[in-house]
Amino acid sequence: MMNKNTRPLPTGNLSTGTLKLIALFFMLIDHLGAVVFTNVPELRMLGRIAFPLYCWCMVVGFHYTRSVPRYLGRILLTGIISQPLYAYVMNHMPPDGTLLSMYTVSKPNIFLTLFLGLAALWGIREQKWLSHIWAPVLAIILATVLKVDYGWKGVLFIILLYCVRSSRPAIAAFMIAFFLYWGAGYSVTNSFFGITFNINHLPAYISSPLSAFLRMETYALLSLPFILIPFRRNIRLPAWLSYGIYPAHLLVVWVCKILFA
Repeated sequence: MMNKNTRPLPTGNLSTGTLKLIALFFMLIDHLGAVVFTNVPELRMLGRIAFPLYCWCMVVGFHYTRSVPRYLGRILLTGIISQPLYAYVMNHMPPDGTLLSMYTVSKPNIFLTLFLGLAALWGIREQKWLSHIWAPVLAIILATVLKVDYGWKGVLFIILLYCVRSSRPAIAAFMIAFFLYWGAGYSVTNSFFGITFNINHLPAYISSPLSAFLRMETYALLSLPFILIPFRRNIRLPAWLSYGIYPAHLLVVWVCKILFA
């Protein structure tokens, strides 16, 4: 087992308290766009910023945590508590509407993705009984079988982000490559908050590479400055608040659904 003092230190922005609040803001925008203002796709585009920020905060937290099992337990507990509210608010209610089905049939919330990602990182770091091989493979398989939020790509992103955590150029290069690949299956954006544009009018040597960045999942690259550039100050959040803001934001979305129905 590698001693904590010899582990590569995450570089870039380590102000995870502030980053979690920023991620919460964009996640709220994303979920409002998903269930309330469904005719405003720009909200979903901006919402792509949230997931990489949460993943980076977990990579940093994994380095500094004193107990990985407790860290996993907090993530799992938050996900379990939030799941019924998530299923109801995000329109993932099962046909029978029972509490059990909300856990077994409904789409899981993001905390199951984070749980599998963190478990994979633990196996990679500890290297017990070849856990650095089977732990990430098992996490990716489970992500596929359980149909977690962001799927196997979300768990793989966490694993690879951990691998490049000690180099800002490596983080930037990895994220650009990863989200260009992820976004390749989406259509090209041709408007933004009412401003219409057509990049096909541009020369091919400009429109071709530019079109790769104007897709739904590639907007996650807007999170790069937040990850790479350190903040001068950090807002320290109590542990209960750090996890409690997730179900709290779902309540906000629920209220907005009622008000703007």
